[in-house]
Parts: sequence; structure tokens; C-alpha cells
Amino acid sequence: MSSEMRVVGVRVELPANQPILLLRESDGDRYLPIWIGTMEASAIALEQQGVRPSRPLTHDLLKDVIAALGRELRQVRITDLQEGTFFAELIFDGDIRVSARPSDSVALALRVGVPIHAEEGVLAEAGLVIPDEQEDEVEKFREFLDSVSPEDFRGADT
Repeated sequence: MSSEMRVVGVRVELPANQPILLLRESDGDRYLPIWIGTMEASAIALEQQGVRPSRPLTHDLLKDVIAALGRELRQVRITDLQEGTFFAELIFDGDIRVSARPSDSVALALRVGVPIHAEEGVLAEAGLVIPDEQEDEVEKFREFLDSVSPEDFRGADT
């Protein structure tokens, strides 16, 4: 069993200067925070902001290669959490599955426009419920995302 997730956004966690991807259940109350690399954080932020680079970045290139090979990405799935490391799969037509990092999977899913799912076991272990009285924290997070630029992610330790 899995839940469809939506991307709330990415931010840099201080003082560690480590980017975090925050997902939320589409039909639920759980959030899933995943620490990710600087480059993937930039790729997700650029796509969310609708920025189109003059030349394809890695995830844009992967999208183009998939299309050129006649395949179709159907969904991405966050499948496992082992010793603090998240695992994901790209699921293509014909039920072809490719192991991938969640950060790359989400960056690609946003570009292709396919659903993001998280397995129930992952949500049970790492999902967080933010009580209603803390809902303003989510709003603050969204405001932060509106004001952040990709340059804010450069130079982070990964």
C-alpha cells in the first residue's frame, strides 16, 4: 500500500546547511522530510519556479532521453528507508523499474508530470504529522520557498 505525495518544496536546514525536500500526503496529514543533495535541491527548486535553463540540465536530459527511447515514466515511488537512507524507484510503462534516489526521482517526476508515491512502511517510519496549531509553520515554510532562489543552495556540504 502507498500514498500519493505532493511536493511542498525544498529548504536549507541550518546550521548544517543541508537541503531538505518536504513531501505531504495528497489525501492525508503526514509529511515526509528527506535530506537531499545541493544539486538535486536546485533542480527541484528550478522546476517548481518554472525556470527553464538555456540548455538541458541532468534531469531535463533524462526526461528527453526517456522520450527519445519511446518509453513512458508512469510514476515514482519512495520504496524503503534503511539506516536513514531513503530508496526510490522509477516505474515505467511495461512495469519496468529502475532504482533511484528519491531526490532524482522527484526532480524527474516534476518535469514529466507523474505522481509521486511513498510506501506505507516508509510513511509509518519517517512520516510526521504536524498538529493543526502548527499549521502556520507550514505557511512559513511556503513563504520561505517563495523567497528562496537556486543560488541559496550553492555551496552546501553534501
